[in-house]
Amino acid sequence: MSPDSAMDGIDGRVPPSAREITTGQANRVWSVEGPTPYILKHYGDPSRAANEAAALFLLTGHRAPAPQLLAASSGSSTPPWTAQAALHAKPVHLDRFLADLAEPLAAIHRIPGTHFGRLAGARQHHRWTDYLHDRLRTYAAAAPALRAVARRLHQEVDASDNAIQPVLLHHDLQRGHLLREPDGSRLLIDWELAIFGDHRSDLARLAVRLDLDDPTPVLALASRSDAAAEGRLHLYWRIHLLADAALSTDRAVREWAAGRLLASDVT
Repeated sequence: MSPDSAMDGIDGRVPPSAREITTGQANRVWSVEGPTPYILKHYGDPSRAANEAAALFLLTGHRAPAPQLLAASSGSSTPPWTAQAALHAKPVHLDRFLADLAEPLAAIHRIPGTHFGRLAGARQHHRWTDYLHDRLRTYAAAAPALRAVARRLHQEVDASDNAIQPVLLHHDLQRGHLLREPDGSRLLIDWELAIFGDHRSDLARLAVRLDLDDPTPVLALASRSDAAAEGRLHLYWRIHLLADAALSTDRAVREWAAGRLLASDVT
């Protein structure tokens, strides 16, 4: 999709009749009626806007269970924006979340990549371990008190199997991001943090978002589970806990993640 592409007059500006549907700190989102109803999203971070646009473009090309990208801004637009097809879907209830997530997640994890890391707006890596080390350095710099934990995770990453083929990950799986349409089909929204990487990292991130004390239950979503997969899942789970402990804007989230991480580090 070309920069600042437009469809039916969509240009990133908020029409007077638009209805704001979120009060998020980083983004603002509106529902826009018209000949082509759409969801307009303004981003506080240009790199996240570029990443979501790239992810949605890829997903649309693969007919994957995600919103269709209608238009997107160029890097020069202020604020950066995307326009996504309007949906008539509702969030999946928590008691059905894991069961309903399995099929769309499997379809997403079949989409291959050519590098590791964000799709756009960030450094790309040749190896999965390079990406993990880069993220761990970022977390350690943001949370000096957890540098010893980060060092141990660096060592575990070096000792892990590096034979990973990159596939698309949503990487922000949580309640509210899985929707069910009236026909029963499910899809995932909010692709700002999508990356190419090891599919088990998606599961580990999900375990953190579900506040699990042990990530093992999410292995039910994996196509194949064995001791090696479980060990890698626990490694990624601890890396994602460190990310929350270091970077979350919510103090309660930082404290919970740090406590859970330190507890797991001594068990």
